[in-house]
Amino acid sequence: MTTFDKREEAFEQQFAHDEELRFRATARRNKQLGLWAAEKLGLNGAEADSYALSVVMSAFEDGGEADVRSKIRKDFDANGVAQSDHQIVRQMTELMAKAIADIKTGSK
Repeated sequence: MTTFDKREEAFEQQFAHDEELRFRATARRNKQLGLWAAEKLGLNGAEADSYALSVVMSAFEDGGEADVRSKIRKDFDANGVAQSDHQIVRQMTELMAKAIADIKTGSK
């Protein structure tokens, strides 16, 4: 194997590793976002967990992050929760930073 081949393989491995971390961080963020939204919706316990799972699953539809925002926006509107789109996006950003930090430190 040449030096170029080794370098290419290392880049491919790093890319795969980064993508796995991004996927895990996004799923973690979406779960935490779902729990945050559930609290705003007045849900707790098993209902909150179920709602958080539905938020995670909404990311697997067509638009990923856009679907997550849209789901929460629709649920907030349907239940009279006063949160702006900006507040939802800010919460998503904060929770993503926390998810990344938790994964890097190995926190659960």
